[in-house]
Amino acid sequence: MAKLVFGMNQSLDGYVDHMAFGPGPTLFRHFIEEVRGQAGCVYGREMYEIMRYWDDDNPEWNADEQAFAAAWRGQPKWVVSRSLKTVGPNARLVGQDIESEIRALKAEREGEIEVAGPDLARSLTELGLIDEYRIYLHPVVLGHGKPYFAGARPPLRLKAHDRIDEDVIRLSYIPV
Repeated sequence: MAKLVFGMNQSLDGYVDHMAFGPGPTLFRHFIEEVRGQAGCVYGREMYEIMRYWDDDNPEWNADEQAFAAAWRGQPKWVVSRSLKTVGPNARLVGQDIESEIRALKAEREGEIEVAGPDLARSLTELGLIDEYRIYLHPVVLGHGKPYFAGARPPLRLKAHDRIDEDVIRLSYIPV
């Protein structure tokens, strides 16, 4: 059975914003390995549209960016959206019954499936489907934006913590 993992970069004050801060080289290489090892990713529409950036080659990309794009393209993707009618390569739309489709996905797969985006994570948290939360804590204070927990924070227990690079700590929590 697969495990659903919601992981994102977060500021010290609890916000996620890929435009305000991002991973340095060490953390980016960590994410390349994470994507390579995942059984797939479940996206909300908004995050999926942001990530579609990696679908097209860019001649200005460095070797790490090319490696990430290759890993992302090879990864199975499931997109939860009521507005999208089609999705790109290696992706499938999730229909109206999100709970049963995600439960079936977890039952038929092995490994970790990433959950991408705080709004989708809120819905899946409310359904009791997320097995682990990974916060990549950056030494940045934003003061505004989209919070990591878009809804009420579920009761959690710290599972692990580790330093990913000189400035970022990964905190792993599981629901209790």
